[in-house]
Amino acid sequence: MVSPPDQATTDGEHPFASPSGLQLSDFASESVIVRNAQGIIRYWNAASETLYGWPAMAMIGRSYDAFCEDHAGHIATLLREGRWEGVVHRRSLAGARVTAAVRQIARRDSNGAVFDLVEFGRNAGGLAEAETLRLDAELQAGLAACWELDTSPARHVLDAIAELRRRGTSIDLDQHPEWVEELLSATRILAVNDRAVRMFGMHAGHEQMIGHRVGAFWPAESRAVLATLLESVASDRSRLETRKMVLSGSVRDPVIRAWHAAEPKSLGSVFVTINGAPSDDRSSWELQASEERYRKLIQYLPTALWQVDSRRADEVFDQLKANGVRDIAAYLEENPELVEHAKDVVHVTEVNRDAISLFRANNGADLVQPVRYLFAAAPGLANRVMVAHFERRRNFIEQTKILAFDGAIIDVLFTVTYPVPPEQLDTTFITIQDISERLNAERQLRKLQADFTHAGRIATLGELATSIAHEINQPLTAIVTNGETNLRWLARADQNIEKVTQLTSRIVSNARRAAEIIQRIRDMAMKQEPQKRLIDLNEVVEEALLFSRHDIESRSIALSATFGSGLPPVMGDRIQLQQVIINLLVNSAQAIAQSGQPIPRIEIQTSIDDDASAVFSISDNGPGIAAANLDRIFDRFFSTKDSGIGIGLAICQSIIAAHGGSISGSNRSSGGAYFRFTLPVPEEHGDPSNVASVIQRSHPPIQ
Repeated sequence: MVSPPDQATTDGEHPFASPSGLQLSDFASESVIVRNAQGIIRYWNAASETLYGWPAMAMIGRSYDAFCEDHAGHIATLLREGRWEGVVHRRSLAGARVTAAVRQIARRDSNGAVFDLVEFGRNAGGLAEAETLRLDAELQAGLAACWELDTSPARHVLDAIAELRRRGTSIDLDQHPEWVEELLSATRILAVNDRAVRMFGMHAGHEQMIGHRVGAFWPAESRAVLATLLESVASDRSRLETRKMVLSGSVRDPVIRAWHAAEPKSLGSVFVTINGAPSDDRSSWELQASEERYRKLIQYLPTALWQVDSRRADEVFDQLKANGVRDIAAYLEENPELVEHAKDVVHVTEVNRDAISLFRANNGADLVQPVRYLFAAAPGLANRVMVAHFERRRNFIEQTKILAFDGAIIDVLFTVTYPVPPEQLDTTFITIQDISERLNAERQLRKLQADFTHAGRIATLGELATSIAHEINQPLTAIVTNGETNLRWLARADQNIEKVTQLTSRIVSNARRAAEIIQRIRDMAMKQEPQKRLIDLNEVVEEALLFSRHDIESRSIALSATFGSGLPPVMGDRIQLQQVIINLLVNSAQAIAQSGQPIPRIEIQTSIDDDASAVFSISDNGPGIAAANLDRIFDRFFSTKDSGIGIGLAICQSIIAAHGGSISGSNRSSGGAYFRFTLPVPEEHGDPSNVASVIQRSHPPIQ
């Protein structure tokens, strides 16, 4: 069994062993700060934001030494004893001195080496009363929003303003909206917290805001204030700038601050925060209403929906990647226990009403459990879902089956949407759509199409009745002639056994030929499911000519056939493809009969095109296709014949499409119609050397 990576060995990257521990520390009333052995802050909870004013987004990754004034004296005790308690002094984001009572613990790995230091703290009242009340009021209001911005793309604007100031020019950006616009349009968003998304994201989320210009989201009434702050801190990386700002509706008396990041993502990385008291209860109410609307939307979606916490799978994947695993599909094949483990540790957290109905459950609680039941009818599905997750795909979609709680097997479309940073990584969405009715309708449609195609074959055989009778009559006539001759030889006194044997062999040969013709007619007339296999297109064409040869001869049409030699096999149903070729031959023969050509001619050819597809083409010197009808010739029930029912070419198109090919009809520049269809060649038979070897062999024309 492959277990999730041990949190205690990750150098403080993730300070708690379980997701629930992380959630509890986020809601703790005490400040919790975790730094690694090198003094880099790796965790900063919400109470730390309240106590010190600094947002977690700005502190994680920053050096603890730069934040703490007087910890050097007790660090030796902490490392020696493993814990230390006392009073420390820090500077808040507002610049006030904060006195905090803290407990610090050194955590060690199994080898005894320190891997992180955890600090718990609370306000020890080290401020003057008036200052404490003022700061508490500000901090209790909560950090309304936090941004990390990249001003590097706006460097040219900032340098131009700085140059003007060096020359002694007094600049008020309120008076230069064009500079404000250019500065905020160039400045890009590197990161935002949830509060910034709620207040300024409009209908966008984290993903839609990251990388975009800050001007697209910043409120119009305070754009000049933000531009002034960015310009101020750009000239001095050590400055912390504070301004009052106007922010309609969200907070009362908001304060905006800006400073350079201690460990910036880019040289122009700047943090911006907005603090202020709620203007009224509306913000809290709106948030609750939004959550309620979201839950109602989920519940009443017309598809079954699951919310899944897949963080435990993420932890395992991160460890596997750290261990050098790249081909996750092969790894899961060798370690199937990991898939079984994932089915038990990945949990459903919420479902909607359609999910309950789909699984025939009693209530939602029946479905809020490990995801194992989702894969009961398709065990291999879990592997493929994990592969998509490991490869960081956004979505996974597959048609599969599920096992409902009442034992029913249901055909479904299974869709997974995976979260990507900075989205909430604990929410993976699974939607399952019942497609049983759709699949049943598709089966019925295929049956109707088969009936339609069969009817077309019967109609074609009816049109070729004379030609078929002629084809059968030839071997029957030969049988009769040879039989009568054989009887005469047997009646002679000087019997010639050799001659009798020869005549009898001819009788047998012609009888077999007649039987083959009858069998082909039966095959064409039979109603059966298409049977696709590798076939030789040239052989299919030659067999189709047997049905139409007499019809063509009786009309005195010159037929020339040119076959590609070395043509690779195609995957298809022999009978259906014969039906297409016969239909095209009959159409050409009937069209020529109406044209009055002195020498009517039909030319057919097989070849390979540039895309390595097998090609059949047929052309004639008849009247061609009327320009007004070119776009309609493949429509069902469209016909230019007085007695036509208009299904022949429609059937041809549906058959060729079902074979993965295409069919087209046009007019030749020299006159007459030209039809062409292509069939894909399976990859294993599509070797360019085979295609290159295709030469032409001609059959003599039939007069």
